Amino acid sequence: MSAMGRMERYVLAGTLTAVAGALAVIGSVVLLIEFVDISRTVGGRAEAGFGEMLWLTMLKAPATLLVLLPFCFLFGTLAAYVGFNRRSELIAMRAAGVSAWRFVLPAALAAFVIGALAVGALNPLTAMLTAKFEQARTDLLDDYMAATPKETWLRQGDENTQVVIRAEDHDRIEGTIRLKGVSLFVYSVDPRGGLRFSRRIEAQEARLMPGYWRLTGVREAAPGAASVRSESLTIPSTLEEEDAVERFSSPDAIAFWRLPATIRWTEQAGFSGLSYRLRLQQLLATPLLFAAMSVLAAAFSLRLIRLGGLARLAASGVALGFVFFFFNQFCGALGKSEMIPPFAAAWAPPLLALLSGLTLLCYTEDG
Repeated sequence: MSAMGRMERYVLAGTLTAVAGALAVIGSVVLLIEFVDISRTVGGRAEAGFGEMLWLTMLKAPATLLVLLPFCFLFGTLAAYVGFNRRSELIAMRAAGVSAWRFVLPAALAAFVIGALAVGALNPLTAMLTAKFEQARTDLLDDYMAATPKETWLRQGDENTQVVIRAEDHDRIEGTIRLKGVSLFVYSVDPRGGLRFSRRIEAQEARLMPGYWRLTGVREAAPGAASVRSESLTIPSTLEEEDAVERFSSPDAIAFWRLPATIRWTEQAGFSGLSYRLRLQQLLATPLLFAAMSVLAAAFSLRLIRLGGLARLAASGVALGFVFFFFNQFCGALGKSEMIPPFAAAWAPPLLALLSGLTLLCYTEDG
């Protein structure tokens, strides 16, 4: 048993080394592509130097690399097992009566564990960097986009009152959310849960303070009454600043651990949480996707080299990996358009990839 343990550790070490090499190569390509893209989209519109472009690249690249991480396991595992095969190490293992499942399973389990760590630890980091990237890009493009308003809709309330907030533009001043050209529609909740319009408030500006909105340049009107003007007004708020910021952020900029709360707050406010639900399901399926890519790569590289066709089979594995990646993106698009449920959109591609790999592995090992 100790010899078998050493063999499995050897295979696992070789696989992880190859995955690290694939990560280095893919990471370098991602950095180059992101730098060129940011230089074209941001550098061409804003007065930004090389250092700022590089900083934006470093903020955005980790999120892109996390999306492409399954390819690191696909290419790395494929390279490792093809190397074992070319050195006749797989032949020796099989001649010793070792089943292919014994040296494929450690790599798949390692991929699953790394996937779980990527979701639990790396995703919050990349989400924070993505949020910083979006804010930094917005700051650089402020002059270029100054004439382009960013219409915003928010909703807050409790069991007694619901408030719908519309703003023509928004930004952050001194760390606080500021809305411009604000309209607030206030509704009271009757005992049966229905909404009854109560009043409308127009304001030139609204700032979100702890526990309340501070409005300036206010005009207030209720049904059947004349409008009333005032310099300032405060109304209670059930929104926290972090919650409001997340309403303006893309799902990729929200950490995995905050997604359930974001979904709950968004849907309680009467907005759709579909994109956040899809993102949560995709992150939950990430460990399975990593393991599926590892099994798929191993299954396509176990053909004995003396039988020929190993290179063609390995190339087929790479092609199939690309097919599953684009199928994953396609399912995500279907999920966002509500054509299929978020659960199916997130879990169907990794399950299909895993079943394909297991099927081919069974055929290769057991005939």
